[in-house]
Amino acid sequence: MLREAVCGMDETALIAAAQRGSVDAFNELVLKYQQQVYNLAYRIIGDPASAADATQETFIAAYRHLSEFRGGSFKSYLLRIASNCCYDELRRRKRRPANSFEDLWELEEEANPWLINGDEGPEEKAERQELAHLIQRGIGTLPYDQRVILVLSDVEGMSYQEIAEIVNIPLGTVKSRLARARGKLRDFLREQEELLPARYRLE
Repeated sequence: MLREAVCGMDETALIAAAQRGSVDAFNELVLKYQQQVYNLAYRIIGDPASAADATQETFIAAYRHLSEFRGGSFKSYLLRIASNCCYDELRRRKRRPANSFEDLWELEEEANPWLINGDEGPEEKAERQELAHLIQRGIGTLPYDQRVILVLSDVEGMSYQEIAEIVNIPLGTVKSRLARARGKLRDFLREQEELLPARYRLE
């Protein structure tokens, strides 16, 4: 199937074509969702290279198992696979040296150019970087099950119901894990308060 032919298809048609073996159709789905999958992976793992690996593994797994997709939210289907790939990647990282947070921060804007705000001044940019650095460190201290839910909710902006479908847990469990994750992140930021820019310090 020619790429020109798939560009005008809606998502349902693209999925159906991809299930019939169209690589072009699947590539259109990759283009649509790769940024969101990478953002999720980066926030969960905290390392650009590992997040890129998890993103690649997500789409490989999604393609291999596409025949098992029976409808519903394709985004939720992808993010469920991505969360599992992130878990596998974190397990692998435990067996090899990790980058320091300083190295991570130097890489972050190179790997995430969309984080750069051209309208801000040098001081605002430095404060934003300091805050984002600390928040990412705090996310990295959370247990994996809480970390995934916090990122899906507070970074990706997904609803409790969407998260429950992605992680495959009851709605009440989503809410309780999110509350615990937010509490732990708040405690972490309080402990690091002297490192926070003044205007971001907690009362």
